[in-house]
Order: sequence, then structure tokens, then C-alpha cells
Amino acid sequence: MRSLARESGLSTNALSMIERGRTSPSVSTLYKLANALEVPITAFFRLEPDRSDVVFRRKSERSNVNISKGVWEGLGGEAFTGRIEASIITIEAGSDSGSFGMLHSGDEFVLCLEGQVEYTVEDQAYLLKAGDSLIFAAQLSHRWRNTGAGMAQLVVVIAGFEHGEQPSEFHTFRQE
Repeated sequence: MRSLARESGLSTNALSMIERGRTSPSVSTLYKLANALEVPITAFFRLEPDRSDVVFRRKSERSNVNISKGVWEGLGGEAFTGRIEASIITIEAGSDSGSFGMLHSGDEFVLCLEGQVEYTVEDQAYLLKAGDSLIFAAQLSHRWRNTGAGMAQLVVVIAGFEHGEQPSEFHTFRQE
């Protein structure tokens, strides 16, 4: 608790009150905790969806999350019992995933459908244009930015992550 207090800038007393349900944290407090824990703020509000061994998803039924200057669309992995998540990320020119790299378990596959996106894995930058792909171990720090003049669209597939982890959350939350 002391470590979390130090990392978040909150007092141990405040954390204790939240933990025991004696007070409700403000949104700014949740952001501080999320950043200290290195998790997206959505982890605090996660509802476990019904999961199935087979998921059929029509385009009109995709889950959508507005991200900073873009949209994340789930392709059904969030409802699948296995450990694979697929999504389409559409991002405006100049937008990025934030100044902090993402990391999570598993492996990641990225396919650029449209535009151009610079994907940085560790300290190596890869410029993806329509049709280009990238595969990497997702525990390596990674981030992206749309370096093109127009919209960009990526298919991102994350597989083999730890049971109970929802790695797509790291791609839908912009840490600043």
C-alpha cells in the first residue's frame, strides 16, 4: 500500500479508505491509480462479458471505444473463451498511442489496411503502409503514431496472453 501511495501521489490513509469502501475515488484519483499500477482506467470498470467457444460478429455489432482521435472496434475476441483478441483501430492523422509504451503478455500481429503508421517496438521504429505487417512479442514496449496526412486503419491481433488479461485495454487507453 505504501508503494502504491508513493507511485500514485495519494496518501496511504486515502487508499485505505477507498479499499474499505468508506469513500469513492474521484476520476482524477482513478487516473492516478491507473497510471501508478500501469493499467488502463477501464480496468476499474471492467464487466466480464459472456464468453463463448464460437463468436460470430457482424460489422454492425462490433463493440466500439472512442480513443483519442480515433476508434477501436472489437472483432469478437472480447467475447471469446480463448486467448486471442482481434480489433480494427482507425486513427486520425497525427494521433498516437501516448508517450508511454504499452506492454502486456502474448504476441501481437499488426496489419496496416490504410494510411501509414509508425509502430515503435522497444527503440526500433517500423513504418507500416497499406499491406505491411508486423509481428512481435507484446511484452516488449510498443507504441504507434499515425505519421501520414490522412486516416490510418490497422488490424491488431493479440494472442497467447495470460488468462484473465484483456490486452486490448492497453490499446484503448491513452496514458498522458
